[in-house]
Amino acid sequence: MISNSASETPGCDQCEGSSIDAHLSSPRPPDEGSRSSTPHIAIIGSGSAAFACAIRAAERGARVTMIEGHTVIGGTCVNIGCVPSKILIRAAQEAHTQAAPHFEGIRPHAATIDREALIAQQQARVTELRQAKYLDIVAKNPAITLRRAHARFVDDHTLNLTDAAGREERLEADRFLIAVGASPSIPDVPGLRETPFLTSSTALTASETPRHLLVLGASAVALELAQAFRRLGSEVTIVARGALLSREDPDLGLGLQPIFEEEGIRVLTDTALTNVHHEPGAFTLTTSHGPLTGDQLLVATGVRPNTDTLGLALAGVRRDAQGAIMVDDHLRTNVPHVYAGGDCSTLPRFVYVAAAAGTRAAMNMTGADTRLDLEVLPAVVFTDPQVASVGLTAAMAQAQGLTVDVRALPLENVPRALANFDTRGFIKLVAERPSGRLLGAQILAPEAGEIIQSAAIAMSRQMTVEELADQIFPYLTMVEGLKLCAQTFTKDIKQLSCCAG
Repeated sequence: MISNSASETPGCDQCEGSSIDAHLSSPRPPDEGSRSSTPHIAIIGSGSAAFACAIRAAERGARVTMIEGHTVIGGTCVNIGCVPSKILIRAAQEAHTQAAPHFEGIRPHAATIDREALIAQQQARVTELRQAKYLDIVAKNPAITLRRAHARFVDDHTLNLTDAAGREERLEADRFLIAVGASPSIPDVPGLRETPFLTSSTALTASETPRHLLVLGASAVALELAQAFRRLGSEVTIVARGALLSREDPDLGLGLQPIFEEEGIRVLTDTALTNVHHEPGAFTLTTSHGPLTGDQLLVATGVRPNTDTLGLALAGVRRDAQGAIMVDDHLRTNVPHVYAGGDCSTLPRFVYVAAAAGTRAAMNMTGADTRLDLEVLPAVVFTDPQVASVGLTAAMAQAQGLTVDVRALPLENVPRALANFDTRGFIKLVAERPSGRLLGAQILAPEAGEIIQSAAIAMSRQMTVEELADQIFPYLTMVEGLKLCAQTFTKDIKQLSCCAG
């Protein structure tokens, strides 16, 4: 969905939020640790959380120093995640549409792929957005200073900065935001680390399209890139330890798998990988399904926070077992004046969560008392059809002791899908019983990412499925499927006309 924010996430995708000790959730004065009327805020990192924090803190009168140790600023999303991955995915979709149109009057033909031109266009847009949305913002804001250096805590109010030439200096600040992101996590498989495998980052700019791409992983990033490379001409094999999208409602992965297989992607679920061997031009994987061979291997098995070199122990900042910095709903760590956000923290790993966290951290560091509310959090996987979800699945609701009603509407019942000659997927709604309150939505549909926010808004307004069914939706649209699915809780929609209210 490629995250930092996610990830590793083209979908900026992916969510593994951790809980935190109860004592971190208790209110604490936001100005604790302040030593001046105009606070100096040091931000380690330059991605979405960092910039959101810097901009808001500057607006609220703070002096901001942003510290970035890498050669480019902007973090994962603009450089190696969301932006370049969605460009690749959309290009692949256009190529696939030429080869497999849904309409009989359009003759299919294989697209001619110029990989070099695709990458050049992709990287030009990345450069353009990095300049406009990051570099220019720093240049135009006198309250924000960008330092090119690696930062490490000396104590809870002091950083040691080391620049590219090895020069060191100390920087003191009143408050800190740690927003250093995450990097691909590589599984401990014999032979793997010695091979020239691709990650979600390097795959996006690979100069050649693989002949046969082996994909290790089955979450958002793995599936998005697997389908994109298949549509750009690669043979693709997915090696999944469990099911596809195993953390989602099971019907989503089960619904997506045959669609992938119809496109020619080989999907191996419940498969153990025991060894990786590489020789020039070939990877060989030893698996529980037998040996697999391909010319490229993409490892997309999650991310690990970039927190090991920050000297957090010297500042007294706590991390969880995976290395993520623990924060409460005010973005505070256990050290009152040290905050964290983005993929290096225990927050869900989505770029929009990182940005929201950065903004709220800035407000709390400058005297406000603002919490990050993640009760209604939509997520999208940018496969085709897309996978989108918000709220609780039926299993999650039942685990919380709730009694639920569930309805799933195949897209063959949505007029827009029929008009598109593309009825792959479904819309599922979970409602509390007997109140009818909407608890969650899971969608597998070509435009699921455009639909899911309507369900999220309905949930945030505590709407019932009856109230959702009574809303007026435009016809013909895919989002009308939400209304139709809501109607199935009380009606047989097959007995209704196309646009029955």
